[in-house]
Amino acid sequence: MIGLLQRVTQAEVRVGGECIGRIGCGLLVLVGVQRDDTELRADRLLERLLNYRVFADDAGKMNLSLLDTGGGLLLVPQFTLAADTRKGRRPSFSGAAGPAHGAQLFGYLQQQAGSRVGRLASGSFGADMQVSLVNDGPVTFWLDA
Repeated sequence: MIGLLQRVTQAEVRVGGECIGRIGCGLLVLVGVQRDDTELRADRLLERLLNYRVFADDAGKMNLSLLDTGGGLLLVPQFTLAADTRKGRRPSFSGAAGPAHGAQLFGYLQQQAGSRVGRLASGSFGADMQVSLVNDGPVTFWLDA
């Protein structure tokens, strides 16, 4: 499972012009589900997302996690993160999870996050979404679980 984590001052996701998820300060995470991913990998990714130290402490060092700050978490499914781009001019999606498996694991990740994060918002699996954000820093990390 892949998480492209971005520290944001605000972020939102829209479907059909309607806002379906919005956060203020926190993390926007684009989530890619791969063919061999499991609930155990989803648990590992969530643990890393919630505890990854990307927020500044009083000394200005990145020593605080999302759990430390109480920030919001916006999870957005991103099928294209699982693309193989190593050769050619067109991505291959052979390593990506199928729609049913991807939706199940993204739903599981949402459910697990909801029990641990005070402010959780999500995109919609399989929908045509428009995501907007203000990346703080910019701070962006690729996490693989």
